Amino acid sequence: MKFEPAGLEGVWLLPLDPHQDERGFFSRIWSDAEMRERGLNAGLSQCSLSYNRLARTIRGMHYQAAPAQETKIVRCIRGEVYDVLLDLRPASATYKQWMSRELTSDNRLALYVPEGVAHGYQTLTNDAELLYLISAPYTPSLARGIRWNDPAFRIEWPHPPAVISKRDRTYPDFGAQHEP
Repeated sequence: MKFEPAGLEGVWLLPLDPHQDERGFFSRIWSDAEMRERGLNAGLSQCSLSYNRLARTIRGMHYQAAPAQETKIVRCIRGEVYDVLLDLRPASATYKQWMSRELTSDNRLALYVPEGVAHGYQTLTNDAELLYLISAPYTPSLARGIRWNDPAFRIEWPHPPAVISKRDRTYPDFGAQHEP
């Protein structure tokens, strides 16, 4: 596996390290040992798939509160998305900063998202799918979010949203509800 710093403290870009031959290629996308060597959370509790029918759909910004915080590896396996991470860890050097990266089925990039970092994305194509490797079980009572257009962060999305859930568009302002 390859690990490249991605701009926020503890966030890693995971490009493929393919072994190629006449058939195509083979590449590891998960290695408990390699992650642990770097001090990363290598726990794997569940894998999830997110399918999005329409371009310009926004999902996020989601995270789970303690004690059910999640580490995620996120990869786009069909289509293209504008992926956004927001650091909500008060002790982090990049607290309240966000970063974005295009994840596509062609570039095959993945992001390692540590606990305390909110995740969201906007689809750039119809029929986009994301694969999630997640360290902890989903706990609905500890699910939290930051509104996609919260003025505290000024996240720059590439397009106005075409589809966004009621939950994602009605989170209160950050200052009114934040719980790490």
